[in-house]
Amino acid sequence: MSDYPYTARPRITVLGVQPGTPPFRIVEIDGEVVGTAKTVTDVLDAASMAGITVHDLDDPDTVRWVGGDKFTWRPH
Repeated sequence: MSDYPYTARPRITVLGVQPGTPPFRIVEIDGEVVGTAKTVTDVLDAASMAGITVHDLDDPDTVRWVGGDKFTWRPH
């Protein structure tokens, strides 16, 4: 038995906001870049294309948000 508690690695990772017109975030699924997102809807579309149903965007076992959360779509 492991001495460490189970930590899930979410299948979806949304990286920090990148400068652009408009700004965007890179989306990874299972460690592979699958595209960019300009809105949370783009993240859901990418998940759907990969066959992933997202019930809760705030669940860290489902989505890992890097450099912000689902409301962060502009550079700081």
